[in-house]
Amino acid sequence: MAEKKLRRRPLDVRDVLRWIDAYREATGRWPTRASGDIPGTFGETWLAVDKALRSGRRNLPCVGSLIKLLAQERGARPLDQRPDLTIDQVLVHADAWFRRTGTWPTRTSGLIPDSGGDTWSAIDAALHQGRRTLPGKSSLARLLAEHRGVRNKQNLPHLFEEQILAWADAWYGRTGQWPNADSGPVPEAPGETWMAVDTALRAGARHLTAGGSLARLLAEKRGARNIQDPIDIPREQLLVWIDAHHERTRRWPTQYSGPVQEAPEISWAAINHALRRGTRTLPGGSSLAELLRIERGVRNCQALPDFSRKQIRTWAIAHHQRTGHWPDRSSGPIPEAPGETWRTVDQAFGRQTRGLRGGASSLAKFLAEHGMKPHQRDRPPLSLKKIVAFADDHHERTGEWPHVNSGRVLADPRERWDLIDNALRLGGRHLTRRTSLAQLLARKRGVRNLQALPPLSLEQIVRCARLYLERTGAWPTYKSGPIPEFPGETWSGWDWALRNAKRELTVRSSLAKLGRKHLAGLGWCEGCNGEQPRQEREGDTGQEDATP
Repeated sequence: MAEKKLRRRPLDVRDVLRWIDAYREATGRWPTRASGDIPGTFGETWLAVDKALRSGRRNLPCVGSLIKLLAQERGARPLDQRPDLTIDQVLVHADAWFRRTGTWPTRTSGLIPDSGGDTWSAIDAALHQGRRTLPGKSSLARLLAEHRGVRNKQNLPHLFEEQILAWADAWYGRTGQWPNADSGPVPEAPGETWMAVDTALRAGARHLTAGGSLARLLAEKRGARNIQDPIDIPREQLLVWIDAHHERTRRWPTQYSGPVQEAPEISWAAINHALRRGTRTLPGGSSLAELLRIERGVRNCQALPDFSRKQIRTWAIAHHQRTGHWPDRSSGPIPEAPGETWRTVDQAFGRQTRGLRGGASSLAKFLAEHGMKPHQRDRPPLSLKKIVAFADDHHERTGEWPHVNSGRVLADPRERWDLIDNALRLGGRHLTRRTSLAQLLARKRGVRNLQALPPLSLEQIVRCARLYLERTGAWPTYKSGPIPEFPGETWSGWDWALRNAKRELTVRSSLAKLGRKHLAGLGWCEGCNGEQPRQEREGDTGQEDATP
């Protein structure tokens, strides 16, 4: 069943008049049927009230309209019954408006103060239609242009090319540059802008010929460069510039090389753009890098040649013959392929590019598939005993214990110490106990592990410092070298631990602060310790003494 139409409640003409007075007091204008909702009511609009007044519905008198009710009850005149005006009265209102706002009124300036509710829009319409005793076929803008010299955008003065060129010459004399559409106002013509001049030249307005522009006019009459009409660049000339750039800089130009020295008004970026778009008589669909590849054999990183698996296998065999090792991604350049590296080969396998789509996804897997080098996942099992034996051999040969950056295992060049450390950490290759190379050597061979240093105490540091004082006559500093009582320890390491409260030290201090405290307790003065005061000042950080 269709929903019944909402029935509006009856209205009282006294309520309507009260709403009218409130609207007039709030806005300074009488309401019209287009004034929208009525403030302070529930869903009432001036349009609904106007309709009710026209038809006599909702208990309102049939007076004809809201405007007629205003005329009867409040003396408001309809638009077509507003008082007569004269040109002088309009100009008086305009002058008052200019004094108050600093600008001349327009048809959208709204209500005119002290005019009895008149608006600039109404005056403009009266001037246009010839009502209220005003002359017709005019406008507010034309009136102000005629009597007050205000610039009328709808009736601008004619422009001439000689006049524009004179303004441009003056601009060039002041700034050293020719004007463009974004150069702002024209000082010699108040109210004119270079944008308006350019628009008139393009549209053929203001007595000018259409199809031009400010840039074209200056290029034709004054020889100014027009960036919208770039000069042609013959291919032979471009190659001459490229060779000159390479001879001068020992590098081939790129789109980021800035201006062309032989033609400063042209940049290498503009040339690259022209090669891509096919402008300036250059072929399109190319680039500066591609042109260098074709004409000068320069490697183009955006258009690299494809690899072949047979080619990569040949390079790998040559690498093994030279070095005794199979290549990996860190093996550097490939002598047989200038510009290529084993890293780029590995990346091509991983990204499946450069003709290597399908098959192995890395260089290591490729070498494993061809039986050259076992893959890391296919390496033989390890044991802790075997790793320790490798470490003993490394120490015997080099005098140092290995670490993760020691490279290949000397006893077995197929292995690397970083891979062994990784297997120890992850429990791979049959290693069940998760540890690290440093932890294993510390446990099995007593090698100092920098990641797990033994704890320190202030008493221990002070005791060793006093022994150093007895031996040398000076308190130790961070430059005092190794600590004989603790092999592997240095005064620099202990000073760092003191300053940063590391290695289970609970307070921040330094060797210099400990020295001041304990030397003062022994009755030493700063002048009695040779160079010790200077050393203390060098080692001091200005922190509060946190020693007990």
